[in-house]
This record gives sequence, structure tokens and C-alpha cells, in this order.
Amino acid sequence: MSTALLVIDVQESFRMRPSWQAVSAPDIAGRAGRLVDAARTRGDLVVWVLHAEPGTGGVFDPETGHVRLMDGLEPRPGEPLVTKTSRNAFTTTNLQQLLTAAGVTDVVICGIQTEQCCETTARLAADLGYTVTFVTDATATFPIPHRDAPAYTTAADLLADPRTLPTGDIIARTEYALAGRFATIATLDQLTVS
Repeated sequence: MSTALLVIDVQESFRMRPSWQAVSAPDIAGRAGRLVDAARTRGDLVVWVLHAEPGTGGVFDPETGHVRLMDGLEPRPGEPLVTKTSRNAFTTTNLQQLLTAAGVTDVVICGIQTEQCCETTARLAADLGYTVTFVTDATATFPIPHRDAPAYTTAADLLADPRTLPTGDIIARTEYALAGRFATIATLDQLTVS
């Protein structure tokens, strides 16, 4: 096996945040599921990644019960599930050891958030020598408030601020930053249509 699909942070924690109303891909679990089905059909390794912030009391604290895969996503026996506490999936997990033991040379990345955990994992994977495919339309992100913006209580307030960076701009920037440097950009249809 030379390819692994990394499903990053497609977890209930995100749906508990007010910003979920403004997510770029509310159907992200279904999109990731399509990639999982295709990877399994090809015999690729599927690796599940969750993000945790223990002891914080927030939605990423495992004690809240939200640090779990979104409904419809279920690891099969032999599919590793790792829990990270950093932005990338390597630094605080044994992911690299798992991939090395499985003979993986290529990784396909999907999940939440496009410009944070997914992009950071792609960059580190490339630096570690993996050939990276980044499936942008199987990632999801949220509008980013301006650095001087007040703390917003609703997605509507965030979206009403003209300084807010919209999801389309975030996704485009990620593709520009990764393409030809750290990853090949692919579409969901390219990887799931036979």
C-alpha cells in the first residue's frame, strides 16, 4: 500500500460552534465519506484524525463528548484513528510511524479547516517527503475575522463585517500556497469517479 487518505478533524466539535452556520461546506462529512469509499475501493489506507484540547472545557475538550467523528463516518477495523493536540496531524501523534509501517509514500488530505489543520498537515507531509494530494473541495473552512475585529457572538455579525475574509478567498489562497510547492490540488470528482 503506497497511498493513505488522511481525514482530518471532520468532527462534531465544529458543529457545536456558532461559526458552523457560515461553514464553506456544510456537507463535509458526505464529501469526506465519498473519498473514504473511493480509498477503500482502491485498497488505500484510511487514517482518521481528531483534534482535542484537553482541560479547556470547550468543544474540543474530550470531556464534552464532541471530539468524535461526524455522523456517517466510521472507521473500519485496521483504520487508525489518531488524536492530535497541534494544528498538524504529525507533531503530537504517531502518524508518521503508522504511515512508514504501512509503506505509505503518498497522502491525500481532506477535512476541516482548509487553511489550518489541513494545509499545515499538507506542508509538513511534503517536508517529510510524502507526495501530497490536497482535495480542496473535500475541505471546509469558516470566514476569518479581521485581526482588530471584536469577538463576534453570531455568524451573521461576522459576515456583516466588511473586513471579514470570506471562505472563497481563504480556499483560493490555500490552493495558491500549496499548488506546485507542497501539493497537487485535486477535486473530489477526480478522485472518486472511475
